[in-house]
Amino acid sequence: MTTNAQRPEVLRYTAFSSDPEGGNPAGVVLDAAALDDSDMLAIAAELGYSESAFLTAPPEGLDGPAGRAFRIRYFSPKAEVPFCGHATVATAVALAERIGPGELVFATRAGTVPVEVSEEGGTVRATLTSVEPHVEEIGDADLTEALAALDWPAFDLDPAFPPRIAFAGARHLVLAAATRARLADLAYDFARLEALMHRLDLTTVQLVWRESATVFHVRDPFPVGGVVEDPATGAAAAAFGAYARELGLVPEDAVLTLRQGEDLGRPGELTVTLRAVDPRVRVSGAGARINQGVGRAGSAGLRRS
Repeated sequence: MTTNAQRPEVLRYTAFSSDPEGGNPAGVVLDAAALDDSDMLAIAAELGYSESAFLTAPPEGLDGPAGRAFRIRYFSPKAEVPFCGHATVATAVALAERIGPGELVFATRAGTVPVEVSEEGGTVRATLTSVEPHVEEIGDADLTEALAALDWPAFDLDPAFPPRIAFAGARHLVLAAATRARLADLAYDFARLEALMHRLDLTTVQLVWRESATVFHVRDPFPVGGVVEDPATGAAAAAFGAYARELGLVPEDAVLTLRQGEDLGRPGELTVTLRAVDPRVRVSGAGARINQGVGRAGSAGLRRS
């Protein structure tokens, strides 16, 4: 680990809420050039947030505005992940406060992710554009195992939303609850679900309940990251948008509202925009800086030792 004198500043921001006590907190290191992989993992584990983001100079050939293009890496308390939406939004908000709103470009392990940052009435919002998504079926045995790990009877699923694995930078299993009460009652077998997710290369399980034609409530167990539940999940929101469009559950042109974190006492709102002329998915949300010592994931009961 680098010494304290060499260690860069670790910022704390929340994403998908303008309230530091809402949304999903992330660690942000705007200059991680002096850190190696073990350093980044150690910082992420110390913070205890579902993910932290680390910026370095852009790779050769990355096309973006001068001084506004970066390589970004994401670490959970247990491992590196290929893409994280909420940490991208948090990082974009942190950068906007220093270099102004506008276009940013991030090189992620999943591909290039452009982000547009705007400010209105003192609130900073970031909109990321995902890599090109895809959706695939899940095998019957794997679905049975997922439901067993969640302790969800099959009849508690909404038959209008077939289970699928969706990708828009990371892989997520999408399961729809038939009722809000089913979604609210989340007490799962951590080790059992973690084992299945490792086998299927899943980042989270995206649990959804449809309130109306364009409004959904969502929750995301994240045992592979060492976190019981992610409070607001941008990568899963992008994957869900692709899933809902491909299965014809929403129009090809649509704006969806995803409400997440209410069951954890950290309410957040994610806006998912679909365009018929572009297979990529846009995910938007507000962000805010968290004061040191406030809003740690452990205090919300999210970290799993």
